[in-house]
Amino acid sequence: MRITSVSLLLLSVLAAAPAWADLHITRDHGGYVEEYKTKYARIRDRHERVIIDGICNSACTLVFGIVPMNKICVTPRASIGFHQAYYDKAFTFGIKVTSAAGTSDLMSYYPETVKEWIRRNGGLTTEMKKIKNGVELWKIVDPCPEEF
Repeated sequence: MRITSVSLLLLSVLAAAPAWADLHITRDHGGYVEEYKTKYARIRDRHERVIIDGICNSACTLVFGIVPMNKICVTPRASIGFHQAYYDKAFTFGIKVTSAAGTSDLMSYYPETVKEWIRRNGGLTTEMKKIKNGVELWKIVDPCPEEF
């Protein structure tokens, strides 16, 4: 069998490509829950790591319930924010209308450590509840190794 230059080039490119990539979260204010479920399931299925190095609010926090906790780490700059789920304001004439079913769905994804923090802090409400303190956050998720 003859190996052509193109075949060798293709093999070298494939060998040099990383097997996985890290997701760096630095400024994520959330969005549509279903989109985050799909995104994080893809990351979980690819065995990728998630590094939270800034704001991770709202639907972004689903990462804790979908990606294995041993694949997630936080830096000292991490800030995690939780609130009740609400309907898209485009369909509610600009009014924030909470969704009990959506909030229940969010809670069903979180690991017990996250649920316990939420309970200790008054449960999910319309107001954003944030974990900014590294020590408090490290009770839920591991700090990133020194290289981050």
